[in-house]
Amino acid sequence: MASNGLCPSVKNILLLDSEGKRVAVRYYSDDWPTNNSKLAFEKFVFGKTAKTNARAEADITLLENNIIIYKFVQDLHFFVTGGDDENELILASVLQGFFDAVTLLLRNNVDKREALENLDLILLCLDEIVDGGMILETNGPLIAEKVTSHSLDADAPLSEQTLTQAWATAREHLTRTLLK
Repeated sequence: MASNGLCPSVKNILLLDSEGKRVAVRYYSDDWPTNNSKLAFEKFVFGKTAKTNARAEADITLLENNIIIYKFVQDLHFFVTGGDDENELILASVLQGFFDAVTLLLRNNVDKREALENLDLILLCLDEIVDGGMILETNGPLIAEKVTSHSLDADAPLSEQTLTQAWATAREHLTRTLLK
């Protein structure tokens, strides 16, 4: 449990490519106040973990007073970061939930190209897992189900849609008007 006496929390979730570049990231902590500090952290974490073999199952490391649980699949690197007082098993369950949901959403084609083509789903997935650092859900199939139910609800009023859904709806309407 975290020393703050509250429920366990996540500092960030990172999805990087095989060169350490961002695919999808969410930060929930003020530990990295600027975009440059976030990029430096991502580069640091990638550099420290790139040579490990975290393909079969998740691996764990302690870097700069952060516990980092990570797993690599194809050309994607999944990371979940928590404070050094967090429970590794809880962080690992967040990572596994994220990985399982992404695997389902990408229909087992877990690679960078597929991830970028479905970036809206991956970002919605991150929103379903953690909110403001607080863990909401770690069950991969349930996360994927929530994300797909959001995506299918294009007829919802714009005020109830997420930004990603609103963009998708706007893109759809624009495409329809251009094709008339």
